[in-house]
Amino acid sequence: MFSPRVLKSASSLMCRGFSTGQMCRQGKAPDMAEVRNRLREIVGASTNWKDHQQALAERASLSQYLAQSQDELPAKTMKDSAIEAHLPLGTQPALREKYLNYHNSVRFGRILEDLDSLAVLICYSHTWNKELKRSPLSIVTALVDKIDMRKNIIYPDCDIKFTGHVTWVGKTSIEAKMHMSQYHDGAYTDVLDATFVMVARDPENKRAAFINPLKLESPEEEAIFQQGEINKTRRVELSTASLLKVAPTAEERTLVHNLFLNTLDTRTVSFRSRILPPNSVWIEDAKMKGLEICHPQERNIFNRIFGGFLMRKAYELGWANACAFAGCRPTLVAVDDIVFRKPVEIGSLLLLSSQVCYTEGMHIQVRVHTEVLDPLTRQHSTTNVFHFTFRVEKDIPAIVPQSYGESMLYLDGKRHFDETMRSQG
Repeated sequence: MFSPRVLKSASSLMCRGFSTGQMCRQGKAPDMAEVRNRLREIVGASTNWKDHQQALAERASLSQYLAQSQDELPAKTMKDSAIEAHLPLGTQPALREKYLNYHNSVRFGRILEDLDSLAVLICYSHTWNKELKRSPLSIVTALVDKIDMRKNIIYPDCDIKFTGHVTWVGKTSIEAKMHMSQYHDGAYTDVLDATFVMVARDPENKRAAFINPLKLESPEEEAIFQQGEINKTRRVELSTASLLKVAPTAEERTLVHNLFLNTLDTRTVSFRSRILPPNSVWIEDAKMKGLEICHPQERNIFNRIFGGFLMRKAYELGWANACAFAGCRPTLVAVDDIVFRKPVEIGSLLLLSSQVCYTEGMHIQVRVHTEVLDPLTRQHSTTNVFHFTFRVEKDIPAIVPQSYGESMLYLDGKRHFDETMRSQG
């Protein structure tokens, strides 16, 4: 849920927080390159690797400007964070190469990177103190609550527009909603809606920091804020009911047992003798893996690996997994519940594991798990879990678990799929 009034005001506020002439073209919304330049300016980051390390070391002195409580900070409105940014694929042909995929469409992984950058800038716009040259806050992505696709085709030669603003705040966390549209056949049409949750940390990114409260100016904004509260409650409930914490429901237990019965070999009286039902695939045979060496080029403004890069790599592996499983090109339906559990340091070995965990009709639910491997200790640490819902234009095989752990993956995938269908219904 967005405020049309606030988004309409974004066109007149689109240069908010940008240095006159330098960061924002006069009378025009910034493009994504300018958005990233502005983020570097806000925290004092450098595009040079050596200088960047020194600049971040100097940020520790900004701790003196942190508020000791939220009451010390002035309330901000939704309009204060309203931003419009453009991706000029139509008017700047040289930019297309970075975004173009083999199917003559736009690489959605690149869009995920842009959404992540824009969400951070929206939150910095909410917390910006014009009396300071640099922000003492380190604002990082905590989770991607939801990305719902409104259109399957993104044209590689038409301009894209992003708009967004803060919709909810806690004491140290912020919800930002964004809308993406594309100019085609003489008008902008909806492409997607995205909800990100960010957290504010101190200059050294070691502990939580307070952020400005949100001032609501209309019943419409109160309804938007209330939706943010509902989203927060839903996330807590889902976490509490996680299959990693509690047993499946009675209905889910029955489903798992029926899956087990359908795979028993009727010629034997044995729990171990299993056969694959017709038009089915064992869940074990629907995996795909990848590895990334995390180079400085992919760093964010805080000298860790950019969350958008992690999302892009996870999406591309998940898409490839769904494509190989279905035997045809899938289209994205939704992204949900991407949790950033731990930052990824530069130089890390990042292991990505994609798993088709649930199928229904023409839909494929994919879970991508990423972890960092320390080559010295050989310890694995989970950093992210991603959930993607894809659709293909034909019926696909059923996915069938064998072990109890695989059955929990199956149920978790079904939960995410059902939630996506409910939200889009």
